[in-house]
Amino acid sequence: MKLVADTLASVPQSIEDKRLEHLRTGEEQGLCMDAGYDYDEVRENAWEFGYTTHIRSRGEEKKAKEAGKKARRWVVERTHSWLNRYRRLLIRWEKKARNYLAMLHFACALSTWNQ
Repeated sequence: MKLVADTLASVPQSIEDKRLEHLRTGEEQGLCMDAGYDYDEVRENAWEFGYTTHIRSRGEEKKAKEAGKKARRWVVERTHSWLNRYRRLLIRWEKKARNYLAMLHFACALSTWNQ
């Protein structure tokens, strides 16, 4: 939460140019975050950089479960969960980055195929 402003300020220039183009055309640029970022300071920082925040409120998932609805997991969390099934990626046995990247692509392809 404390590093949101620094993180948004460190966005590479090529991505920043695309984001500014969205602002010129009137399109909103979304910023999705989990409940750990549910603070007014984070929303203000994101607004200053031109982002529309999508932050899950604390306790929202628990209320959804109590109402009988299925809890909705965020796409990134779900994908990390799928990739954690592959111990070779979790522990990272490979010393070379290209071998690790190849295994990561293979795991992503298998996960996509299974879904």
